[in-house]
This record gives sequence, C-alpha cells and structure tokens, in this order.
Amino acid sequence: MASHRRPKQPSRARVTVLTTAAAAAVAISAQAANAAPSEKPSKDEVKAKVDKLYEEAEQATEKFNGAKEKQEKLQKEISTIQDNVARGQEELNQLRDSIGLAAAAQYRTGTIDSSLQLFLSSNPNDYLDKASTADQLSAQQVEALKKIQEKQRELAQERAEASDKLKDLAATRTELGNKKKDIQGKLAEAQKLLNSLTAAERASLAAADARASRSASERVDLGNSTAASARAQAAFDAAKTQIGKPYVYGATGTASYDCSGLTSWAYAQAGVSIPRTSQAQANAGTRIYSEGQLQVGDLVLFYGDLHHVALYAGNGMVLHAPRTGTTVRYESINNMPFQFGVRI
Repeated sequence: MASHRRPKQPSRARVTVLTTAAAAAVAISAQAANAAPSEKPSKDEVKAKVDKLYEEAEQATEKFNGAKEKQEKLQKEISTIQDNVARGQEELNQLRDSIGLAAAAQYRTGTIDSSLQLFLSSNPNDYLDKASTADQLSAQQVEALKKIQEKQRELAQERAEASDKLKDLAATRTELGNKKKDIQGKLAEAQKLLNSLTAAERASLAAADARASRSASERVDLGNSTAASARAQAAFDAAKTQIGKPYVYGATGTASYDCSGLTSWAYAQAGVSIPRTSQAQANAGTRIYSEGQLQVGDLVLFYGDLHHVALYAGNGMVLHAPRTGTTVRYESINNMPFQFGVRI
C-alpha cells in the first residue's frame, strides 16, 4: 500500500536564514540602484578634474619645451662640430700633401732621408716620439709634422665630442617623445571626461570660458601702472596684439601659444632674448617677491614648480596664455598661486 506521509516542512531556523538572505539581496539591489545615479560625476566635479588634468598637461608642456630646446641646441652644436671636423680634415690633408710634396722633391734629387721615409710609411705621432730622428729633419719639416700631430689630436677630440652629443641627442629625442605622449594622454583623458557630460553641460562650460575670454579682453581696468622699462612696455604691447589667440602646447606664435611661448615671443619683439621655458625665465632677471612692486611687462611666475608664467598688466592683472581650451587673455593675479615676479 502506498505511503501517504506528509512532506517534511523546513525548520524554522532554515526559513529564517533564507528570509534574511533574500531580504539582504533585495536591500543590496536597492542600494546599488540608488547608488548608480550618483556614480556619474557632476558638471562641477568634471570641471575640477579637467582643470587638474590641464594643469598637469601644462607641467608636462614646460618639460617638453625644455627637451625641445635642448634638442635644438644639441643639433646646432653637432652641426658646428661637424663643420669644424670637415675643415680640420681638409687642413690635415693639405699638411700631409705638403709633406708629400717635399718628399717627392727630395726623392727626385736623390736626397730623401730615412726619417721622412719613416713618416710617410707610419703614424707621425709615433715618429715624433722618436727624438733621435728629429735632428735628421729640417726645421720646416719638424714644424709641419707638429702641426699634423696637433690637428690629429683636435680632430680626435672633436669627433669624440660629436659622438657624445649624438648620444645625448638620441636620448633627448626619446624624452621629447615621452613628454609629448604624456601631454596627449592627459588632454585625451580631459576630453573623455568632458564627453561624459551632457550637451547642455558642455555648452555651459564652453560659454563660461567664452565669457571669461571676452570680458578679459574687452573690459579690463589696468589702472595707471607704469612699465618696468621701455622694453618691458614694448613686450607687453606686443603681447596685447595676440589676445584671442588659442593656447596650444609647445607653440611660440603667432597662430597660437603656450604660456612661456607667449612671454618669450613678446620679449623677442622688444629685441630681448629670454629663455624658452617658464623655469628658465624665472632666472632671466631680478626677482620681485612683492606683488605691490610689480610693474607692467614684468614676468610673473606661478605654482611651486614654476610651470606657468605670465606678463604683469597692472592693477593686479596679468596677460597670459592660460591652458588648453582657452585663448590669450587677461586674468586676475589672484586666480593662481603667485610665487614671484622677474624684471628683465
């Protein structure tokens, strides 16, 4: 006969555990659902992150500028050395030819001496070391051989120097490439963050930047500040003509600029050559640590590592190329951490 036992009911403890687990799962799901919207950063948070990336990109830009300047300097030095080597080799060949002509003349007259034969068949350095043979040469021949020896030493030194500089140039080019990748990476990351915003949020940020540039270039009270010098005034006047030009890393004008590109270009228009990078420009003149003592045309350095430079415009304002996404414009000196000024 079939069994009709009642199914075994789950214990109260088991029911409690299952119920608790289910409740916890529901609670976690609810929390995740509630947290999901807050994971997306706000417009202000994105702007703060983007501004930080732009600042880091500018730091990398000044390092890029330094490596680029070093590369250009090395290329000029190598070119000069190579020209010197070419000229030196030509002089050496002429000296050897003159000795050869003298030997030929002696050979034709049957008077060629063994010492000159030795020279023609071996290194003159070794020959000159043999003092016992020196008295067999004429004074003119001795002088010619000494010149050859000296020229050979010079050429060896210049070739060694060129070799060292070529290695340095290769390393500098690698560094330049790495700095460029660093900058491009930070700018790409900033753009990715901006792309995460809605079209309306992006338009709002763009409008704020446009207002800043417009107000800075059109409605700025510079007071009655005087220039540090006639050339400082000329540099400042030149920079004013570039208001509205876009910031581009590594650029020195006139289509676009980075911060130190603008200041170096402006002073060049005044007939003054200053270094390319902001850190080097910090040592280009007399430092001024009081904002109240700044005059129009003075350089103004910002941030602890001096990665940003501007021109003092007067009345607490500077004229500069701020960062990617902006244009050359006026801005309050208080918008950035002031370090000191430099009077060229």
